[in-house]
Amino acid sequence: MQSIIQKYNIPGPRYTSYPTVPYWSEDSINSEQWKASLRKSFEESNEKEGISLYIHLPFCESLCTFCGCHKRITKRHSVESPYIEAVLKEWELYLKVLGGTPRIKEIHLGGGTPTFFSTENLDRLISGIMSKGEKTKNYEFSFEAHPNNTTEDHLKKLYELGFRRNSFGIQDYDPLVQKTINRIQSFEQVKEVTEKSREIGYTSISHDLVFGLPHQTLDNIKDSIEKTADLMPERIAFYSYAHVPWIKGLGQRGYSEADLPKDEVKRSLYEFGKKRFLELGYEEIGMDHFALRKDSLYKAVDGGTLHRNFMGYTSGKTQLMIGLGMSSISDSWYGFAQNVKTVEGYEQLVSQGEIPIFRGHVLSEEDLIIRKHILNIMCHFRTDFSDPSMKFPELKDTLSKLREMEDDGLIEIGSDYIKVHEAGRPFIRNVCMAFDLHLLRKAPQTRVFSMTI
Repeated sequence: MQSIIQKYNIPGPRYTSYPTVPYWSEDSINSEQWKASLRKSFEESNEKEGISLYIHLPFCESLCTFCGCHKRITKRHSVESPYIEAVLKEWELYLKVLGGTPRIKEIHLGGGTPTFFSTENLDRLISGIMSKGEKTKNYEFSFEAHPNNTTEDHLKKLYELGFRRNSFGIQDYDPLVQKTINRIQSFEQVKEVTEKSREIGYTSISHDLVFGLPHQTLDNIKDSIEKTADLMPERIAFYSYAHVPWIKGLGQRGYSEADLPKDEVKRSLYEFGKKRFLELGYEEIGMDHFALRKDSLYKAVDGGTLHRNFMGYTSGKTQLMIGLGMSSISDSWYGFAQNVKTVEGYEQLVSQGEIPIFRGHVLSEEDLIIRKHILNIMCHFRTDFSDPSMKFPELKDTLSKLREMEDDGLIEIGSDYIKVHEAGRPFIRNVCMAFDLHLLRKAPQTRVFSMTI
């Protein structure tokens, strides 16, 4: 008999947006549409909740072969200054469109490797951004970091600039796994940057672990989690490895699918991790995340304010998120826009005074309804359609597609709601897929998505 995992382990989106990126196009949004969308969102939300900024810092000194991010591998740090200059110019272009002083609630530095940049250039970047904006009362600034190149000076300077949360990419501590994915760092290095962060005053430290990596075993996961438990970061992201070599090219072709744990084996890695995290006092947050009760992410779940966007799960919603830097994605709530994916193309367009988007999507009324349902499921494990504004013509078909999951004990379908049971949480992407009208009407003809489990 086919197992539940085999049954539902199919290619599917991760739903950091709806519609998902494969359904955007270069001709579905133009510059004027995007600017109008920005102004509308800014006028509606800036005073009430502020805005978020995601800044993509793409450079890395070496290639991690498991990575799915847009990055540029180089050891030449001369690339830093012109890139920072371009990001600040792009910010100026957005400020002209917004027409007011932005109240900044969130800044997240992602990559690439943000700590590739010198403290002087990071200071120049954040000081330049904030010289044209003001912090909200409950602002939250965070950055991603590589344990090997994050110095005490990095930690001190970013703390001085207002950052109180950081995230260290760990993945796995096993030497064979680290060698295979070309991400080698010792527990001692991770311990040093974690403890130094606490000494300086960071209030939320996150460690990223990945299950399903090549050559990974249950013993690997147990060892990595026990090492993590020695440091007790406030948050843990426990991601499923997304094997998409047809998208990410040579990096993920450094090993074969035969090297990856499959189906029940892969899921056992997650189930052990989840069980151990709960024993350690963490609470499960949405999909793939765990947090201690003292952390703002758990408090957001408790208070019903948890949100999900291209930065992942956040403790509060901002209607407007602007992405700066090559490949960054912006979200005005009414539309999405992605920047060009090369450093050279990005810097050239910005130097010409153009907001450097190349594709996106303007959301229809139907899109907005489905987006709310998917956000509810991803953040709160339930959604309802008692309000007429949450209904859509294909709702009956959506519920019909979910009946099998209800029969399998994964969800509950009520007269005007859907609730995901504890047993159904590993299959949350599958639940969302039943609402995804773009996917249902036009399934991809080629491999696009990673497996859901």
